[in-house]
Amino acid sequence: MRARGEVTDAEWVIVEPWLQFPRRADGRGRPPAETRAVLNGVLWILRTGAQWRELPEKYPPYQTVHGRYQQWVRSGQLGKALRALAEKLREEGKLELEEDFIDGSFAAAKKGASRWERPSGAKGQKLWPSPRETAFLWLSR
Repeated sequence: MRARGEVTDAEWVIVEPWLQFPRRADGRGRPPAETRAVLNGVLWILRTGAQWRELPEKYPPYQTVHGRYQQWVRSGQLGKALRALAEKLREEGKLELEEDFIDGSFAAAKKGASRWERPSGAKGQKLWPSPRETAFLWLSR
């Protein structure tokens, strides 16, 4: 059974061709972690906002998940997979590709302060996810 927030079988069929991790030609080395489990680990991180090292043990090691995520982003594979999935959802009427995203900033204000001061490092709660998180969040419904 699929856990909440993980890729469905239908979604996996669409993104899997774009995200495969090739084995070494000589067959040596450790077999790569299962790609779907790695993607689900990435989705967990993006959904929760946790640090990579806080990834639960049910996913591959966080170093593997983070490394693969970086490879997917740098190679453009992740973008291609998301476009393919977005196109499928658009065809089904589940995603409007012309949507805009906004982001707000957090500014601390001291009561009685006469001028603006930098916050002490404390952050407010994010009200809007980043565009990258938003692209993944519809996967986790």
